[in-house]
Amino acid sequence: MKRVIPVIGYTKRKLVKTKKFKSPNYIGDPINAIKIFNDKEVDEIIVLDIRASKFNYGIDYQLIEQFASECFMPLAYGGGVNSFYDAERIFKLGVEKVILNSILNTNPLLIKQIANSYGNQSVICSIDVKKNFFGKYQVYYESGTKKSKKPLNEILEEIQNLGAGEIMISNIERDGTFLGYDKNLLELIKEKINTPLILNSGAGNKNDFSFALKNGADAVAASSAFVYKNQNPNSILINYFK
Repeated sequence: MKRVIPVIGYTKRKLVKTKKFKSPNYIGDPINAIKIFNDKEVDEIIVLDIRASKFNYGIDYQLIEQFASECFMPLAYGGGVNSFYDAERIFKLGVEKVILNSILNTNPLLIKQIANSYGNQSVICSIDVKKNFFGKYQVYYESGTKKSKKPLNEILEEIQNLGAGEIMISNIERDGTFLGYDKNLLELIKEKINTPLILNSGAGNKNDFSFALKNGADAVAASSAFVYKNQNPNSILINYFK
């Protein structure tokens, strides 16, 4: 089933939106946003603590429990998940999927551990990329601040072999820009994976969603397109494009 997935990014319990993974702009309360998405009957939702790994905040389990109790739709959580214990605790709170990002560079075997216990569908591997001077995509982690030593192709092969249920790919340079998804990135990734693909970052309207879903993405994810009215960062209004 093709899906449209809102992404809620937060830090220190505040709903924020970044541009190119920088300068988080405060836009409201994440719990309130979840309640609005409930009313819109979205397919599922992703919540990300966008600074948990970079600043080693640790996981706010109490807040995640609140997210899970409010959600009427499947919930995926990412941010600071570094061990099987972290994932186990998150699942016990009612979360359906965990999202792994930074840990993929230091302990990718965590994918297999979680998948073996909770099923492949419970693990989303999130990969953030941007182009280098030569136009080649390189992988970054910790909120896009550190460059991985592994090439994109190697990471894609590794996480699939270890049991990733889904792969979410984001172009850092498109984040918060409303310029549309990176079509070249979509074309590249869909040819290299057999795992369901979630395309993220850059969507500005329903045409962007439609294009991606018709051209290889199994799901599309977006944040700015849902939380900004008329691309205005000073007001919050959920715009759900069914």
